[in-house]
Amino acid sequence: MTTNSRARVVVRDGPWGFVFLLAYIGAAIYFVSVSTGTFWGVILGLLQAIVWPVYVVYHVLLSIGA
Repeated sequence: MTTNSRARVVVRDGPWGFVFLLAYIGAAIYFVSVSTGTFWGVILGLLQAIVWPVYVVYHVLLSIGA
């Protein structure tokens, strides 16, 4: 007896991916706008846009005194 049991996996991460993309674009616009405007300033702004949640968590932990 041959069983044809293929498991179907449905991934529904599309909406969250779109939210994260919008958050990255917004952070990139902010960090690039406050940069010095030089090439490396813009590159640093784009890198900061990738890790901006780390800044948020750090400042929240500072404010609650942890």
